[in-house]
Order: sequence, then C-alpha cells, then structure tokens
Amino acid sequence: MTAKESDYARRVADVECGRFLPGTSIEVIREPTGRSEYSHAIFDFDGTLSLLREGWPSVMAPMMVEELLKTPNCEPEDQLRIHIDDLISRTTGKQTIYQMMDFCEEIRSRGGEPHAPAFYKKMYLDLLMERIKGRLDGVRGGSIEPEEMLVPGTYELLEGLKEHGVRMYLASGTDEHSVREEARLLGIARYFGEHIYGAIEDYQNYSKAHVIEKILVENDVPGSRLLGFGDGYVEIDNTRSAGGTAVGVATDECSRSGKPDSFKRDRLIGVGADIIVPDFSEAQALISYLFGEMQ
Repeated sequence: MTAKESDYARRVADVECGRFLPGTSIEVIREPTGRSEYSHAIFDFDGTLSLLREGWPSVMAPMMVEELLKTPNCEPEDQLRIHIDDLISRTTGKQTIYQMMDFCEEIRSRGGEPHAPAFYKKMYLDLLMERIKGRLDGVRGGSIEPEEMLVPGTYELLEGLKEHGVRMYLASGTDEHSVREEARLLGIARYFGEHIYGAIEDYQNYSKAHVIEKILVENDVPGSRLLGFGDGYVEIDNTRSAGGTAVGVATDECSRSGKPDSFKRDRLIGVGADIIVPDFSEAQALISYLFGEMQ
C-alpha cells in the first residue's frame, strides 16, 4: 500500500456563506446525506482535538529558513520566509516526513546538498518539544488541566457521539507513539481505544485515507455512514472522497476566540467540508443536527 499524500488543491469554488443552524455558529455549507445514520467517525488530532502543539508552524518555518540561508543560491531572507510560509500552508495535514521531503527539494533547487528527510524531521521535532515542554509537563504534573489543552467542547462532543453508538478513530500525521501518549494525557484516549493511528517509520504504509478504507471495509459500512472531523485538508478531502460527511474545524488555536479562523474556514471549504465549526463549544447542537434531531 502506497500512501503518498498530495499537497493542498482547491476543489470547490469560493463559498461566501452557508446557512447557520439557528442560534449557533455552526455553518452548514451543504446538507449531508447521511444524517441520523452515522456509525463511525474519524478525527484528526492536532488542532482538531489537541492544542498541545499549537504554534508548530512558527517552529518549523524559522528552521527551514535558517537551513535555506546556507544554500548557495538562496533568495533574500524576507522572500524565503514568504516562500516557506506557502510551503507549510500547502502541506499542513500531511505526515511530517513528507513535508521534510518537500523541504529537501527546496534545498536542492538552491544548489544545496540536503541531509535525509528524517534528519530534518528530528531537528524540527526537537525544537517543537522545547516549545511545548511546559505544556506537557504542566498536564503531567497537574498544574494545567487537560481540558485547557483541548479544543473547547471536545469532551462533550466525544461523549455525545459515544452515546449515539458511534465508533471513533483517531488518525494523525504526528508520530503514533506521541499521539497515543498525548491523547492519554488529555483524557481522550478512552474514546478511541486501540483505534489511535499516527505516522510510523514505514511511512509509505500509513495514511489517513488508508485508515478510512480500513474502517469501511472491516466494518462493512458505506461511506455515507462515516463522519470526519479535521482542521486540515487531508482528512476533509479523504472523508469526502469516501462519501462521508466532513466537519471542518476552523479553530482559532491561539486566542480561542470562539470565532472561526478565516484562513482555515476558506481552506476547508475548498476541499469539500460540509460543515464548518469554530470549535465544539456547541457540541450538543451539532450532534442534534447530525442525528436528525434538529433542522
């Protein structure tokens, strides 16, 4: 099984505005066909449920710029920053190793000789761990409540889906051992059981699309009974391609304003999100809508 993940590509024309469920900030872009029949749900992790790694692009981008400045034919630093911001934007949601493969090509195109992609992945992850160490230690030590490091309403959403008998799966581009540990720390691993997946060393044999295929085949269910939740284009595109209902989570991760991040919203609509939510603070209304209990 090959799991090459494509860059972001817009598939849906601009949508100015969908309709909002009464009294909520839940935006319905198109009416889902599987309402009331959902039996399985797949979730992205970082930015969709967990906020532990909030700010990761501001770690990756400077690292990449610094390395490109060492190449013989690099542009001025301000131009490199713009270019790298675009690269990260196009690849957010892919496994980190694929982002680093793209980065190696950037080094080559400027006359440099890159290390292996795994070298840059480790460099980035080491820097990221420095940034989020305080968060992880705080949750482990009890000085930070796990809920503070979750997208608002996460517990309510997961509990509500569980009550409706939905079997839940977690699939991330982050390394699997980290996803399992962080999900446990945040108190949400229990909703997924053994169905927690992430990037593995044999990266060609893992993808979110493969997890979705596994869900549908092993459970013998049509795509219309699948829900997909994510703040990245990969899981939204994969869910839609499988015939499922895609809920785009346009989280304002930094300020947690409760308003949708406009860039994320547009990006998620562009790959086919059926519904856009700023977070899960209106989880009960969302679940009521998904299961046909409200129009």
